[in-house]
Amino acid sequence: MNKFLLCAAFAAMLLLAAGRSWETNLAQEKGSAQEKSPAQDKGPAVKQLFNGKDLTGWKHVGPGSMTVEDGLIRTHGGMGLLYWTGGKMGNCRIRVVYKMRDHNDNSGVFVRIPIEPREPWMPVHYGYEVQIDNEPETSKEDEYHVTGTLYSLTKPAARPGKPGPEWNTMLITLDGPHTVVVLNDVKVTDYTEGQPVPEKKFDFEPERGRRPNEGYMGLQNHSDNDIVFFKEVSVQPLH
Repeated sequence: MNKFLLCAAFAAMLLLAAGRSWETNLAQEKGSAQEKSPAQDKGPAVKQLFNGKDLTGWKHVGPGSMTVEDGLIRTHGGMGLLYWTGGKMGNCRIRVVYKMRDHNDNSGVFVRIPIEPREPWMPVHYGYEVQIDNEPETSKEDEYHVTGTLYSLTKPAARPGKPGPEWNTMLITLDGPHTVVVLNDVKVTDYTEGQPVPEKKFDFEPERGRRPNEGYMGLQNHSDNDIVFFKEVSVQPLH
């Protein structure tokens, strides 16, 4: 092969290698851009309802009260309700992180409250209380009243509630008429409006019937003997 042909072949090899290198770099850049795409990294925004400092955006009705101590919402006396005044919630995921002061204490997270509360019993009867009480049997109540159930309406699929002073994470998903409660990464309740529920056993149990797809939410202070602390209350739209 003469020198001219040899140089031409060498030049072609360099151009081919450069082309492959450029294609490889382009593919890597595309892959990196896809990995860092904001649409993939970010879902719907999470809104913190409790700012860790005070009860801005919240209102209390009924006996007892709630205060903020050391960055935590603390229950006092009862029975009352601290509700979020920012409007009704639907098609969302509500995250509540809480702990009991004692081995077992009573409280609840209310959802699907049809109108803005003015006293604590309307939410009991016409919304849903996602119960906080690991040992309802000590109050002569059954498993339909255990942590993570829709109080007196649904039977728990599991009982993963942690005693005080361990932290618990409750995730309540409201998707149209469908309500799912996951406690400490374990599903406790999966209920759709219209499914059968047991008859009332006590006067203080909620009225039976369908609840709205959207409603107010709140936290219960149950009694002087039941002290519960809430570290986080947040909401995230499903879509």
